[in-house]
Amino acid sequence: MKIIRTNSQNPEFKRLVQSLNLDLAERDGKTHPLSQFNDISNLNYVVLALKKDKAIGCGAISEYNFNSMEIKRMYVSQESRGQRVGEKILSELENWSKELGYSRCILFMGSKQPEAGKLYQRNNYNSIEKYGILKDIPDSLCLAKDL
Repeated sequence: MKIIRTNSQNPEFKRLVQSLNLDLAERDGKTHPLSQFNDISNLNYVVLALKKDKAIGCGAISEYNFNSMEIKRMYVSQESRGQRVGEKILSELENWSKELGYSRCILFMGSKQPEAGKLYQRNNYNSIEKYGILKDIPDSLCLAKDL
């Protein structure tokens, strides 16, 4: 498996995000409030996991504030789950955040994503108070990790 850095214009990233959106719509419902935060048009820091030159997972970061990057659009294809692909993507996003001078990663996720919750727990993310407009979404969880 190979991890590469790219941006949101990458067609493989766009393809994986479509799969992510379908997965989330199935879990949370198509009109779930979190779906309004799924825009990817301006993500400059995107990571793809490739296996035999096929993209099998993705994630992205964007600046939240002066010291925090927000992790976004984490996804691993159904057939590649359970192989620690998400962990490798997350590690690369954290490293990239540090390289860019940030000291913390934050994220939000829906409560109906137990696999993601386990990934973040294994990697020392802790619950934080809901932030921004997310605080009004009842089944969202917010997590953070100091880098």
